[in-house]
Amino acid sequence: MESDEQNDNAVKLRQFFEILNGCFGESSFVKLILGKYRGDEKDLRTIKILLIKIQEQDTLSFVHQYKTKDITKNFPVKDGIETVRGLLGKDFKSAHLFSLTGDVQLEFSKRDRCILNSSRATCSDVPVKIHNREKERMIDQDRAFLTALGITGEDHKVLHSMNRKWKQINVFLEIFQRALLSSQLSKMQNINVVDFGSGKGYLTFAVYDFLRNSQKMDPQVTGVELREELVRLCNDVARELEMGKLHFCQGDLKSYNPGKTHIMIALHACDTATDLAIHMGIRSGAEIIMCAPCCHKELRPQIVVPSALKASLRFGVHLGQEAEMVTDSLRALLLEASGYETQVFEFISLEHTSKNKMILAVKRCDVPEKKEEALSQIKAIKDFYGIREVALEELLKNSIQ
Repeated sequence: MESDEQNDNAVKLRQFFEILNGCFGESSFVKLILGKYRGDEKDLRTIKILLIKIQEQDTLSFVHQYKTKDITKNFPVKDGIETVRGLLGKDFKSAHLFSLTGDVQLEFSKRDRCILNSSRATCSDVPVKIHNREKERMIDQDRAFLTALGITGEDHKVLHSMNRKWKQINVFLEIFQRALLSSQLSKMQNINVVDFGSGKGYLTFAVYDFLRNSQKMDPQVTGVELREELVRLCNDVARELEMGKLHFCQGDLKSYNPGKTHIMIALHACDTATDLAIHMGIRSGAEIIMCAPCCHKELRPQIVVPSALKASLRFGVHLGQEAEMVTDSLRALLLEASGYETQVFEFISLEHTSKNKMILAVKRCDVPEKKEEALSQIKAIKDFYGIREVALEELLKNSIQ
């Protein structure tokens, strides 16, 4: 019986790949989606496969779609098909082929029984096979604030020296949009956003423009910055461009009282300033908290190296990395204990750091079991490393009292 089922699976897989090869032969291939991922890679969801041209050669572009990022790998067509063959039925349990002649779906059941279905074509055009086309951006290059801040020239082309900054803005907005759509804020019209350490306002202006023009919301956005000259510059630009609800003020995390805040942003808040930012976000009822911490100094002198790790953590660089990991893990768990769904992930290199981690928290419905689980994990980590005091934990305790 098992042998019959295996034979049936082999027949259907062979049929699927015959159809797939035929699509390339008759130039009817549109795209292929591999889904129902069952492998070991964290947060990988699907692979979208497109046919593109690189140096005049047909190439299969595999877009690995993770929870917070996409990674692309390119293969010659023949190698790409073999790659699909190695993935299908193992790490991925479904494939949806779109072509001009029809759609074909192959799926493995819970018992690994192969099911092959075909249907009428849902696509009527083959995408243009261009590889180096301009990536779709979150905001248009012709936005006036980009020129005013020196990101684009008068011709609305990104200045060579600002290419990295332009990429950073778009990656940030991609993350921002995902968080927004997964929160309760997607149903609201009027929202308050506070950006601490706003600097020259690149991201602050971008967030305001994105919410107002792309999301059709009515946002009140405030940039908080210590340097008076940057506050003045940003307010002048906002006034000149008639961005009435975008405002910059002088202050920092210790001195500024944001009131009701829906989204709290704090990138490069040094050491325990990140804890102040997270605490302020929680205290002000923020639906979304976005932090990019740096300069992790608080826990390193507290850590009592467990005997099992002494051989590794005797190197200062490793102890520093361990302290960074432990610090941000505790912050994420404290956010979860406070009613947030939390992610910690590599963001993108910014001007003053070789790497950049983001803590992203979106408020969820309160689940007591998750709070207890997070508190238990916090205690276990502190006990393991002999940590006596965590800044964010103390801030949260004091605000309750």
